[in-house]
Amino acid sequence: MPEPSEPWPDKLNPTEQSSPAADTPDSHVAQPASKMVGAAGHVPRLKFFGLRSEIPRWLMITAGCLSVTLCAVLWWWTTLGSGEERILGHNQLPSVAETWERLPEVLDSESPERHIWDNTAVSLKRVIIGFSLALLVGIPIGIAAGCFPLIGSFFAPLVLFGRNIPIAALIPLVLALFGTDEMQKYMFIFIACVAFIIADTIDAVSEVAQRYVETALTLGASRLQIVFKVLVPLAMPMVFNSLRVLFGLAFGYIMLVEFMHEGEGAGGLGFLLNIARRRSMTEYTMIIILTIPLVAFVIDQLLYVAQCWLFRWKYGQEAERSTAFRVSRWVLRLFWKREAA
Repeated sequence: MPEPSEPWPDKLNPTEQSSPAADTPDSHVAQPASKMVGAAGHVPRLKFFGLRSEIPRWLMITAGCLSVTLCAVLWWWTTLGSGEERILGHNQLPSVAETWERLPEVLDSESPERHIWDNTAVSLKRVIIGFSLALLVGIPIGIAAGCFPLIGSFFAPLVLFGRNIPIAALIPLVLALFGTDEMQKYMFIFIACVAFIIADTIDAVSEVAQRYVETALTLGASRLQIVFKVLVPLAMPMVFNSLRVLFGLAFGYIMLVEFMHEGEGAGGLGFLLNIARRRSMTEYTMIIILTIPLVAFVIDQLLYVAQCWLFRWKYGQEAERSTAFRVSRWVLRLFWKREAA
């Protein structure tokens, strides 16, 4: 008995038809990028224009150099010419050439009162001493306040007051309490920074995950062991990073109280800046303005290298991308090789 034949339509359903491209062996091969452009002609963005994506290091350096170059060109253009031909007069902004001519004067070691590096060293010494005093007081209080809520509640009003008081308002206070000698400069930096150090330390200790504390308790650790072997080591990287930023701010704060200087010799960058202002020596002012960021950048890089060496377990991969860290490692290896020889 013959089998019934199944009905076969003359034309397949459009949804069941296979496209010609599917039947060709080249249909599964990736098409070139030029053929993947959308119907509107949209070309995908380059990788370094992606949102929060990493860009090549050479591009970072190029962008930074371009920014500095544009600022230098703007400075040159606004001070181009002489007299009324200039956009900004000499009393407003000196030209590049005028500033360069005054540079040997601030580098003259026979005049310590206006020597730029002597004054920088004096300001830096004051910042280091005052900041060190703030560290000795602020970090222990911050650790205790971060570990024990009762201590934190006790210091909360003082920290809130210290963080919100205007820095300029401290100048008459330290003048009345400590006079105009070196102690006044040290205490100004101490009072200006200690509240921020306490607050940053409290935040760093509070950011440590609770699971580390619970694990230590499970292993039988005491409270002091948890504080000094769990909370403090895990919080120190964040504390150190905050101190880097705060030290740069303190380097700018010190100039507010260096307007007075007793005796001879270098009085600090703030004193030199005050002399330049009173004598209308805008070239000195410009040199100091350019020196401060340079010194702050060098100090920040030194602190960053120290941070990477102290906490390599946290900043290991980040440190390998840092030129300053690689240079420090090369110097240390060179030093060790000489010692071994």
